[in-house]
Amino acid sequence: MFPSYRRPLFLFSRHLETIYPALLRRVEDVSFDRERIATNDDDFLDLDWLRKGNPRLVIISHGLEGSSRRAYITGMARALSSNGFDVLAWNFRGCSDDMNHQLRFYHSGATDDLQLVIHHAVAKGYADISLIGFSLGGNLTLKYLGEAVPHETVKRAVTFSVPLDLYNSCLKISQPGNFVYSRRFLRNLKAKVRKKATQMNGLDLTGIDAIQTLVDFDNRYTAPLHGFRDALDYYNRCSALYYLKSITTPTLIVNAQNDPFLSDTCYPMGITKENPAVRFEAPSHGGHVGFAQFNKNGLYWSEERALAFLNSQT
Repeated sequence: MFPSYRRPLFLFSRHLETIYPALLRRVEDVSFDRERIATNDDDFLDLDWLRKGNPRLVIISHGLEGSSRRAYITGMARALSSNGFDVLAWNFRGCSDDMNHQLRFYHSGATDDLQLVIHHAVAKGYADISLIGFSLGGNLTLKYLGEAVPHETVKRAVTFSVPLDLYNSCLKISQPGNFVYSRRFLRNLKAKVRKKATQMNGLDLTGIDAIQTLVDFDNRYTAPLHGFRDALDYYNRCSALYYLKSITTPTLIVNAQNDPFLSDTCYPMGITKENPAVRFEAPSHGGHVGFAQFNKNGLYWSEERALAFLNSQT
């Protein structure tokens, strides 16, 4: 049994556990090699590689308004690269240095882009691929694994801080106690819409300043831009919660019980009994994409947990 997470004494609240790693962690010794690949709709994805010629590859998917440069990505990449894995950290559309070419952005269910990245890695010669996803990237990873038979090279998956129920998690993050998070996400999302509106037609900015919640943003922009009827249709079709029973790839889901972003429906405690391929763990602490710890090897608990699972025989 892998030891459960124990938070440092000074990170005594779920908000400190969430904010400290996001703002103050520094991972300086990771230098990615950037590759840009074309998509089937005349767009592009930016991929960041750490390669040492290892036969095993891990593909990492970031969270909402994240990128491959976030500390939780670079920290995980460093841990994997130091322990026998090549690493591919990919940036969702609009999340690297350049705005993408199409009206579409990224969203929690855009598994076509993840599938393209996997197939690109297979074409590079990798035959043993694992997936790691954080937050939105975790939902994306689980949906990919459960909506269809994944590529045969995908052997394992690990996800952290996953909003398995998108609708109720959006309501949760919009609560007054989470105002600092929702305001930041909305500010960044609106800025991207405004920027894209200056580059191409098809985005109506009327009333954008009045949008106050992620649900309203998804209803106005995310859903119609990506072929969904409205926000509820988007949430219902893309929430990983509805795909867990179909997953056949050995998969670990870790959601801290004190995660400020996750609703009660994001803790399917009985899923392992329903589907032995999926292991669900809910440590008492960890915050959202937190799991900070301070030790000689410099690894966060989430990185140690991922390595243990990826190297396990289960």
